[in-house]
Amino acid sequence: MAARTQIDDTKGALRGPLARASVKKNVAAIHVSGKLTLLQRKLSNVLLLNAYDHLITRPKHAIDARTLCLMIGYNSNDMETLKDSLRSLAETVAEWDMLNDKGQQEWGVSALLSYARLSGGVCEYAYSPALAEKLHDPKIFALINLNIQRRFTSGHALALYENCFRFVRTGSTGWWPLELFRRLMGVEDSAYYENFKQLNAKIIKPAVAEVNKSSNIVLTPEFRKQGRAVTELRFLIRENPQLAMFEIDDGEGVRNSQTYRRLQEMGVSDRLARQWISEHGEVHVRGKLDYVAGQGGVKSPVRYLAAALRDDYAAPDDQEDGPSPEALARAEHRRVQEARARQAEAAREAEVAEARRVRAARLARVRDLVAACDDDTRARDRQMFLSQLGGELERADFARHGWASALNASAICAFWEERQPGLFDDL
Repeated sequence: MAARTQIDDTKGALRGPLARASVKKNVAAIHVSGKLTLLQRKLSNVLLLNAYDHLITRPKHAIDARTLCLMIGYNSNDMETLKDSLRSLAETVAEWDMLNDKGQQEWGVSALLSYARLSGGVCEYAYSPALAEKLHDPKIFALINLNIQRRFTSGHALALYENCFRFVRTGSTGWWPLELFRRLMGVEDSAYYENFKQLNAKIIKPAVAEVNKSSNIVLTPEFRKQGRAVTELRFLIRENPQLAMFEIDDGEGVRNSQTYRRLQEMGVSDRLARQWISEHGEVHVRGKLDYVAGQGGVKSPVRYLAAALRDDYAAPDDQEDGPSPEALARAEHRRVQEARARQAEAAREAEVAEARRVRAARLARVRDLVAACDDDTRARDRQMFLSQLGGELERADFARHGWASALNASAICAFWEERQPGLFDDL
């Protein structure tokens, strides 16, 4: 059995068009079905993190199952959910089409996991050799903070983030055909999302909003048309300075610290050690290492340390003699993080308030426009718009609220803007 390893805090490039260095500067692609749930997507990332350092040197990998559940956000005893998610990953197909090391075009397909097994409290799994080689390419593997991943509530938003983050240094994803984008989002089989207005309103705009709200990058979508039809899109990418607290120091400074060495001796991987030091501060992590060492007889010290950091375990007499240097350093570290978080939250609230104001103004203009029409025109416009709504929920909300339907606000505005270009430009 492969030796147990611990979870890193980087994220594997499992999906999307990827830049690959070559003489011809070709753009490679590794695609994975976008139909994974949010939890399954997080699981696939952490499994890759755990295996990354030995992807091409070991045929299989292993990790403590309860530690895995803890890092993903499952109940640590919920093995059935873990089994279902592993089954989904084994049934998910990865496909690539790129130039190989000899400059020849190479196409390939593989199951995302070649097998997975739960036995004796250990999750053992493997990738096919061909896929492991592709995933190990450092230009495909992007350094992503799991602290950011945990903030996402939408699978579409996390998928978009994964596909865009690796292009942050180039500033743009490049143009993607809509067919590819639908596939990356897992909606390629939905007739409803063949309509670009629905795709934009239900997938693109909400996903972009969550990425900009929850991550360390800011996306701006751009569209390319043939005639009046949108055929391609790309995302301009810039760093989000308000969430810079999530950046990880990838230099040698952390690795030279005593705290890092103690984490390594305990069995914590390089990336997870750097993640914990970055997220909690070196003094705080050192204090928790001392706390765990003082417990004696801990069966799984790495898992216990993860819980101690997460729930801030402390000895009962820690505060008897006033705040310790560790406590003061921890408080200062949190004060800085909380100040940045408040700043980011205030900016998000301002954005939400402005978006609501603009939406209300647009819907008011639509109502005025409809009110100026005769009865036949109003009925015809209403029927035409209803025919474009593919979801029962959306149709029911429009039947109830008409042109004031908040659920269909984006679609309503797109409908009228297409009929009267520039209708909302002054708003």
